[in-house]
Amino acid sequence: MFKTASMLGMAFLGVTGAALAAGNAELGQAKAEVCAACHGPDGNSIALPAPADPWPKLAGQLPEYVIKQVHDFKSGRRKNEQMSPQAQGVAEADLADIAAYFAKQKMTANEVSDKDLLAKGEQIFFKGKGRPQVVPACIGCHGRSGEGNRDWGKLMSKVPTVLAPAIGGQHANYLEKQLKAYKDGSRNNDEAKVMRDITARLSDADITAVAEYAATRGN
Repeated sequence: MFKTASMLGMAFLGVTGAALAAGNAELGQAKAEVCAACHGPDGNSIALPAPADPWPKLAGQLPEYVIKQVHDFKSGRRKNEQMSPQAQGVAEADLADIAAYFAKQKMTANEVSDKDLLAKGEQIFFKGKGRPQVVPACIGCHGRSGEGNRDWGKLMSKVPTVLAPAIGGQHANYLEKQLKAYKDGSRNNDEAKVMRDITARLSDADITAVAEYAATRGN
């Protein structure tokens, strides 16, 4: 699906140091209160319509992925006007606990009524795209329900070894914004350029459709 086994190894190694800390979800509940204003007390943030900058859901998210993203915001590798300064205030001693708490919550799926759009998104999610712009199916990394690659740490010898986040039930406008950011290069913290390479082969209409479909999945 991706370029080379060595690149996949790089993708794994790039998150190992940031993501292997095991947190305490019970301790994380109190520590996560500061996150609740945007992300919701249980990690299910409210849906913000455009032009507001959507707040992602963190419920059910892989703790390793949450840890990596906070580290990227801290270092400036990923930028957001709201989250970049907030990340600076998250103590390393608390981060794993917060991530563990949100990981134990259940992400609620969304309802979308445009059946034609869902059908197109479902096609890409489960089967990808064929020539001339070949795109691998989303389920290869993100799972059938969009639950994320939860066994990534055990799969160094198998594809995929990338740390693919949970996307099932995420806000469609947030997913769409992130996919378009990968496409135009304004977001570039994906290891081995995996998502940048994939989104380069998706049209804006493809992105809208697959984001809408992923939003209806549950993990």
